Amino acid sequence: MSSDSIDASSARRWRRAVALVRESISGQEHDYTQGSIGRAVFLLAIPMMLEMAMESVFAVVDIFWVNRLGPTATAVVGLTEAILTILYAVAIGLGMGTTALVARRIGERDADGAARVAGQAIWFGLAVSVAVAVLGIVFARELLHVMGADQGVIDTGIRYTKLMFGASATILLLFLLNSVLRGAGNAAQAMRVLWIANLVNIVLGPCFIFGLGPFPELGVTGAAVATNIGRGLGVLLALRYLLNGDGRVVLRSAHMHLQMRTLLGLLRVSIGGILQFIIATSSYIVLIRIVARYGSDAIAGYTTALRIMMFTFLPAWGLSNAAATLVGQNLGAKRPDRAEASVWAATKFNVAFLVSVGLVGVVFAKPLVGIFTSDPGVLNYGAACLRIISYGYGFYAVGLIVVQAFNGAGDTRTPTWLNLLCFWLLQLPLAYVLAERLAFGPPGVFAAVAIAESTLAVAAWLVFRRGRWKLAAV
Repeated sequence: MSSDSIDASSARRWRRAVALVRESISGQEHDYTQGSIGRAVFLLAIPMMLEMAMESVFAVVDIFWVNRLGPTATAVVGLTEAILTILYAVAIGLGMGTTALVARRIGERDADGAARVAGQAIWFGLAVSVAVAVLGIVFARELLHVMGADQGVIDTGIRYTKLMFGASATILLLFLLNSVLRGAGNAAQAMRVLWIANLVNIVLGPCFIFGLGPFPELGVTGAAVATNIGRGLGVLLALRYLLNGDGRVVLRSAHMHLQMRTLLGLLRVSIGGILQFIIATSSYIVLIRIVARYGSDAIAGYTTALRIMMFTFLPAWGLSNAAATLVGQNLGAKRPDRAEASVWAATKFNVAFLVSVGLVGVVFAKPLVGIFTSDPGVLNYGAACLRIISYGYGFYAVGLIVVQAFNGAGDTRTPTWLNLLCFWLLQLPLAYVLAERLAFGPPGVFAAVAIAESTLAVAAWLVFRRGRWKLAAV
């Protein structure tokens, strides 16, 4: 074959790839139960990966500016986020149930049923956020103390913590509304919502933290103000889209009435998702409590490394969300074999992506953490954490897709049991033994995380191959 023919062929492939990307983010609707599976994965995954990349920007932007206030301010963010992971667990778990039910109804060609699910999810999210806000505001000081914060951290961060809990509705509703859009296949719109919300956060973050221009200098509290304004705007944009009637799911007043049958069905599917993340996040809380024994530098390093990991990890989570949507819609269309084929296609793409990212984390751990901090203690702990966890990225790639496939099918019980075994019965005891008994300190905790997550991936893959998830009724 001549060089001219090779060049022409490469040019055609490049044009097709660019056209596919444009189509995926254009917002036009597709039937994901028909046609090429690889094409369906990419059309859904590209906007979902971009959406999740932007979700991680919330964390990275905040920690980038807050680190300039010193380890105490960074510790405030890390400890508050550790407590808020329980709220994230509820939001993500309920979002999983919402995505699974909306996707199944769309696959069944029941758009009205999908809208009823969305309406009940909104009411449940509001109820939970009110309870969390009240408890968080009233007991903010006690929560930080329980997490091991010293008096300096508490005094610095009490307002930040109260604001983050007080605005919990923005966290829950942003997760839930974007879960509705993803389940319906409107991934491009979910992406736009998060991009706009993040751009607002990126601009306002340094303004409120450092008092730029007409803005007040609020220190670490400013990070909470900017984040909540950005998320709140995202909620309003998602609601506007769903109410305007431009997509598959259109919210009307009738859908917002309390419907116990739909609500109970949503809770039945969501409870497994909530429990699996509560198990995972409560494990994280215990882990950061162990790390806190080694001082603010260790907490700040751990927090910084995890934020970097989130930045690289959430695009892969976007790909797993695409797999969940494809599983739900294809099971609703009575095409279980296509659902399974979609999972394996997404897994291949995810492994290729995360293995590449993991290699970068292993080789360039210290320079990456150095972007966010110049403090020697924080830098050393952060680099050690990022390097150790990066060794398991290939396993995480498989685990992310397969676990989300279970959830997309409505089988949230299986991942719950797997999380219980791998996090509570393996990760926590192992972290304690490595850090305390064998005196490895924080690196022992980091190693326990990598081992437990890799074990979860292998176990999930083995169970998934048995195929019982195809029979899940939602």
